[in-house]
Amino acid sequence: MNALQLKIPPPVYLLAFAGMMWAADQWLPLLELIASPWNQLGLVLIAAAVLMDFWSLGLFFRAHTTFNPIHPERTQALVTQGPYRYTRNPMYVGMLIILLGWGIWLGSISPFLLLPLFVWVLTKQQIIPEEKILEQTFGDAYLAYKRRVSRWLW
Repeated sequence: MNALQLKIPPPVYLLAFAGMMWAADQWLPLLELIASPWNQLGLVLIAAAVLMDFWSLGLFFRAHTTFNPIHPERTQALVTQGPYRYTRNPMYVGMLIILLGWGIWLGSISPFLLLPLFVWVLTKQQIIPEEKILEQTFGDAYLAYKRRVSRWLW
Protein backbone atom coordinates (compact mmCIF):
# COMPACT_ATOMS: atom_id res chain seq x y z
CA MET A 1 0.00 0.00 0.00
CA ASN A 2 1.38 3.40 -0.98
CA ALA A 3 1.08 6.02 1.78
CA LEU A 4 1.90 8.83 -0.62
CA GLN A 5 -1.35 10.65 -1.24
CA LEU A 6 0.05 13.45 -3.38
CA LYS A 7 2.09 12.06 -6.21
CA ILE A 8 4.26 15.06 -6.94
CA PRO A 9 7.87 14.15 -7.72
CA PRO A 10 10.36 15.93 -5.44
CA PRO A 11 12.13 17.61 -8.43
CA VAL A 12 8.83 19.42 -9.07
CA TYR A 13 9.00 20.84 -5.54
CA LEU A 14 12.60 21.85 -6.25
CA LEU A 15 11.64 23.71 -9.42
CA ALA A 16 8.59 25.30 -7.79
CA PHE A 17 10.65 26.60 -4.88
CA ALA A 18 13.41 27.80 -7.21
CA GLY A 19 10.75 29.79 -9.06
CA MET A 20 9.31 31.19 -5.83
CA MET A 21 12.82 32.14 -4.69
CA TRP A 22 13.42 33.98 -7.97
CA ALA A 23 10.09 35.79 -7.59
CA ALA A 24 10.92 36.76 -4.00
CA ASP A 25 14.29 38.08 -5.14
CA GLN A 26 12.74 40.06 -8.00
CA TRP A 27 9.68 41.46 -6.28
CA LEU A 28 10.54 41.48 -2.58
CA PRO A 29 14.32 41.86 -2.30
CA LEU A 30 14.81 42.56 1.41
CA LEU A 31 18.54 43.08 1.52
CA GLU A 32 21.33 42.54 -0.99
CA LEU A 33 23.30 39.94 0.91
CA ILE A 34 25.79 38.58 -1.62
CA ALA A 35 26.94 40.75 -4.50
CA SER A 36 28.72 39.71 -7.67
CA PRO A 37 31.25 38.09 -8.04
CA TRP A 38 30.76 36.40 -4.64
CA ASN A 39 27.30 35.20 -5.61
CA GLN A 40 29.00 32.80 -8.03
CA LEU A 41 29.87 30.65 -5.02
CA GLY A 42 26.27 29.54 -5.29
CA LEU A 43 27.15 27.76 -8.52
CA VAL A 44 29.82 25.76 -6.67
CA LEU A 45 27.24 24.66 -4.11
CA ILE A 46 24.79 23.72 -6.86
CA ALA A 47 27.44 21.65 -8.66
CA ALA A 48 28.45 19.88 -5.42
CA ALA A 49 24.82 19.11 -4.61
CA VAL A 50 24.16 17.72 -8.09
CA LEU A 51 27.20 15.45 -7.71
CA MET A 52 25.94 14.25 -4.33
CA ASP A 53 22.51 13.56 -5.82
CA PHE A 54 24.03 11.51 -8.66
CA TRP A 55 26.25 9.62 -6.21
CA SER A 56 23.18 8.82 -4.08
CA LEU A 57 21.24 7.77 -7.16
CA GLY A 58 24.11 5.53 -8.27
CA LEU A 59 23.96 3.70 -4.95
CA PHE A 60 20.32 2.85 -5.65
CA PHE A 61 21.27 1.46 -9.07
CA ARG A 62 24.09 -0.57 -7.52
CA ALA A 63 21.66 -2.02 -4.95
CA HIS A 64 19.18 -2.85 -7.76
CA THR A 65 16.39 -0.96 -6.06
CA THR A 66 14.01 1.77 -7.15
CA PHE A 67 14.91 5.40 -6.89
CA ASN A 68 11.36 6.46 -7.80
CA PRO A 69 10.14 8.59 -4.86
CA ILE A 70 6.52 8.20 -5.97
CA HIS A 71 6.66 4.42 -5.47
CA PRO A 72 8.77 3.72 -2.37
CA GLU A 73 6.81 0.50 -1.90
CA ARG A 74 8.88 -0.93 -4.78
CA THR A 75 12.08 -0.62 -2.76
CA GLN A 76 14.04 -3.88 -2.79
CA ALA A 77 17.04 -2.96 -0.64
CA LEU A 78 17.88 -0.62 2.20
CA VAL A 79 20.75 1.64 1.10
CA THR A 80 22.85 2.81 4.07
CA GLN A 81 26.33 3.45 2.66
CA GLY A 82 27.92 6.54 1.14
CA PRO A 83 26.04 9.74 2.03
CA TYR A 84 23.27 7.59 3.54
CA ARG A 85 25.60 7.13 6.55
CA TYR A 86 25.05 10.82 7.43
CA THR A 87 21.49 11.50 6.31
CA ARG A 88 18.59 9.23 5.44
CA ASN A 89 17.73 11.58 2.58
CA PRO A 90 20.87 12.74 0.78
CA MET A 91 18.99 13.43 -2.46
CA TYR A 92 16.62 15.76 -0.61
CA VAL A 93 19.53 17.34 1.23
CA GLY A 94 21.09 17.82 -2.21
CA MET A 95 17.93 19.60 -3.36
CA LEU A 96 18.09 21.85 -0.32
CA ILE A 97 21.74 22.65 -1.09
CA ILE A 98 20.80 23.38 -4.71
CA LEU A 99 18.22 25.88 -3.44
CA LEU A 100 20.78 27.33 -1.02
CA GLY A 101 23.18 27.80 -3.92
CA TRP A 102 20.40 29.34 -5.99
CA GLY A 103 19.68 31.76 -3.16
CA ILE A 104 23.36 32.73 -3.02
CA TRP A 105 23.35 33.24 -6.79
CA LEU A 106 20.27 35.47 -6.56
CA GLY A 107 21.98 37.51 -3.87
CA SER A 108 19.22 38.95 -1.67
CA ILE A 109 18.05 37.56 1.64
CA SER A 110 14.44 37.08 0.48
CA PRO A 111 14.95 33.70 -1.25
CA PHE A 112 16.47 32.20 1.89
CA LEU A 113 13.22 32.77 3.77
CA LEU A 114 11.61 30.03 1.66
CA LEU A 115 14.15 27.32 2.57
CA PRO A 116 12.50 26.31 5.88
CA LEU A 117 9.18 26.02 4.03
CA PHE A 118 10.83 23.72 1.46
CA VAL A 119 12.15 21.48 4.25
CA TRP A 120 8.72 21.39 5.92
CA VAL A 121 6.80 20.65 2.69
CA LEU A 122 9.19 17.92 1.56
CA THR A 123 9.22 16.35 5.04
CA LYS A 124 5.44 16.39 5.32
CA GLN A 125 4.52 15.42 1.75
CA GLN A 126 7.35 13.04 0.84
CA ILE A 127 9.70 11.95 3.60
CA ILE A 128 7.27 10.95 6.35
CA PRO A 129 5.12 8.83 3.99
CA GLU A 130 8.30 7.22 2.58
CA GLU A 131 9.48 6.41 6.08
CA LYS A 132 6.20 4.67 6.92
CA ILE A 133 6.53 2.48 3.85
CA LEU A 134 10.18 1.69 4.58
CA GLU A 135 9.27 0.75 8.16
CA GLN A 136 6.64 -1.66 6.84
CA THR A 137 9.04 -3.08 4.26
CA PHE A 138 12.24 -3.42 6.30
CA GLY A 139 10.96 -3.47 9.88
CA ASP A 140 13.62 -3.51 12.59
CA ALA A 141 16.48 -2.94 10.15
CA TYR A 142 14.96 0.37 9.05
CA LEU A 143 14.04 1.36 12.61
CA ALA A 144 17.65 0.77 13.71
CA TYR A 145 18.87 2.83 10.74
CA LYS A 146 16.42 5.58 11.67
CA ARG A 147 17.79 5.69 15.22
CA ARG A 148 21.37 5.84 13.92
CA VAL A 149 21.03 8.39 11.08
CA SER A 150 19.14 11.68 11.05
CA ARG A 151 16.41 12.56 8.58
CA TRP A 152 18.18 15.67 7.26
CA LEU A 153 21.57 16.60 8.67
CA TRP A 154 20.46 17.87 12.07
